[in-house]
Amino acid sequence: MAELSPQDMASKLLNDGFSRSGPIAEALTDPIVDTAMVVTLDELRSYELNPRVTRNPLFDEIKASIRERGLDAPPAITRRPGEPHFVIRNGGNTRLAILRELWTETKDEQYFRILCLFRPWPQERGEIMALTGHLAENELHGGLSFIERALGVEKAREFYELEDGKPLSQSELARRLKIDGYPIAQPHISRMQDAVQHLLPAIPNILYGGLGRPMIEQLTGLRRAAARTWENHALEKPPAIDFPTLFQDVLTAFDTSPSAFSLQRVQDELIGQMADLLGVSYDMLALQISDSGKRWNALSSDLSNTAASSTAPPTEPHSCPPSTPLSDGHTSPTKKRSDKTSDSSAPTTDTGQQHKQTKQQDTPPQGHIISPIATTERLQSIQRLVDEHIGEAAPDLENRAPQAIPIQVDGLYPIADIWYIAPCLQTPDHLRAHIAQFAREIAAEAGAADRISPSAQGIGFTCTSSFSRVNTSTHEPFVDAVLALLYALSAPYQQDLPPASVDHSQHVEKLGVLLQGLAQANVITQEQTVRLSDAGLVKLFRLLRLARCLLDLEAGRTGGASSPSDSSNGE
Repeated sequence: MAELSPQDMASKLLNDGFSRSGPIAEALTDPIVDTAMVVTLDELRSYELNPRVTRNPLFDEIKASIRERGLDAPPAITRRPGEPHFVIRNGGNTRLAILRELWTETKDEQYFRILCLFRPWPQERGEIMALTGHLAENELHGGLSFIERALGVEKAREFYELEDGKPLSQSELARRLKIDGYPIAQPHISRMQDAVQHLLPAIPNILYGGLGRPMIEQLTGLRRAAARTWENHALEKPPAIDFPTLFQDVLTAFDTSPSAFSLQRVQDELIGQMADLLGVSYDMLALQISDSGKRWNALSSDLSNTAASSTAPPTEPHSCPPSTPLSDGHTSPTKKRSDKTSDSSAPTTDTGQQHKQTKQQDTPPQGHIISPIATTERLQSIQRLVDEHIGEAAPDLENRAPQAIPIQVDGLYPIADIWYIAPCLQTPDHLRAHIAQFAREIAAEAGAADRISPSAQGIGFTCTSSFSRVNTSTHEPFVDAVLALLYALSAPYQQDLPPASVDHSQHVEKLGVLLQGLAQANVITQEQTVRLSDAGLVKLFRLLRLARCLLDLEAGRTGGASSPSDSSNGE
């Protein structure tokens, strides 16, 4: 076969058989791996869901740096499938805005054509990865305000729920965010959701102006405490409006600027309007809303008069000083409603000194420490660095201890904290008065309050077990179990106690059901007992705590209510 000349070969290649039969691509597809490429400002857009909605506080410094040095760190870009424009992938929206300003001012091509690193859009979970990437990147460069982080986390929650097709708990949301590169604690998420739901509609200017997390936490704490107090009083006298409306109306009036915002004035106005609508005194509401949790404390009366009368429940012999700190740290629950036009910066009378004295006399966190946690300064330093990175404050036992035990039970001696015992109660007589009252209230659930008698000996009460006058409308096995429990707690510490008229040992098997309940619902019969109510169970725990303190005091053991004298036994 003769060898083809170059001309012949070219003519054959140009024949119709070698022509393109398919469609001609108008544009190249995006790379499938990380690729450097030059894009123009016309082709690039900021990320639509960027958590930052206010001006970056470092905007001017970054702009000056780019003008002098050029763009040292070009932003990473990506593109959704089928979209005509590229978007910032995970941080860089501020730099893009600066480049647009510099291009408008100078018309310099270095600000118009940018060498960027393109990263493919994830085939799955692209929106979630983009949003969490922007959240993490913004934290490292300039930081976000509290409300901006809160809105970003809320948007991430919506994406996760859309992905799963079901609602997401706060704990699960925290876990998912950590997996996707934005670690944040569940309590922090709870505060964020409170701010978005209850504060943002009323004070957007203050929040977007940069109101800090400590003030936001105090404000949400005030709202929760006031809402609980409102619900208690609204049952007796339903007001004309509901609490959410009242809170929004009060808070909206203070939406000025973060520097002028005064939590004390908000609290004062809120309590004042609540007092008018509920018909309750300002002082009582202030005491009930206070952050210390010492609410509804009965005023004292002499113990001897109380013990002499078994028909009337004993009152607290010596109540704690009423210097209960309000939600902004002040210690004056009896403070009268201040003039709205008064200067919020005016000093109060000896407030700081009162607070200092109160903290010296009354230190609840020490009462929560069952056993100290061994750690090292190095571990603490690492934890602080991690906390600063994720925007979470280091653990503060003094502030978090009341939150760690969110138990509140009403009664003659309301319980806001099972474990802590105030110094003013740490005497045998006072402890016995409280123990006897809790025993009476527990027995009252079985209609057997008259079976409990105060006592100046033992742990403060005696329990008789004759059922001749017990309320017959209550299940008798329940009465037996309650009295058996109270008898077992008090009898070993009573001297010359007459023998029980009932063999309590036969009721021991009912104690488990008394404390825990039946395995199956709706099967209560006359032969079966019912369980103690939740409020009764909390009172039982408090009774045991006070009894342990009483026995320690009378045995001369050190520690009392503040430190665990028998922690070596594994408690």
